[in-house]
Amino acid sequence: MSDLWHELWIALCLLLVIEGIIPFLYPQRWRSLVSQLAQISDPSLRLIGFISMLVGTILLLLSR
Repeated sequence: MSDLWHELWIALCLLLVIEGIIPFLYPQRWRSLVSQLAQISDPSLRLIGFISMLVGTILLLLSR
């Protein structure tokens, strides 16, 4: 069980690194994207989130 938590911790750390790349390299573009996202309806954002989770799950299954 300890290995699972260790790998989840590594995954979280990598997620934070990847999420931080765009604001670090292109702060103006990132700010513009965030302001555009604020104008998208909740159902559309939920659909985008669901598709993202689905693609991530499929990629995880394929990588095994």
